[in-house]
Amino acid sequence: MLFPKKKIELEEGDYYLTPEGYKCFTEQYHLKRGYCCQSGCRHCPYGFDKKTGRSD
Repeated sequence: MLFPKKKIELEEGDYYLTPEGYKCFTEQYHLKRGYCCQSGCRHCPYGFDKKTGRSD
């Protein structure tokens, strides 16, 4: 599935750094983006389950 690419300016609360130093996007960011990327994101507000490949 192809998704439209749009530039989203990062704001406070859009992500945090994990103890390992990775950027982890929050639910706030995902909602601003407007679609599910189906990557199994930790804070996916769309309910995607990577194990089943389905959204709620």
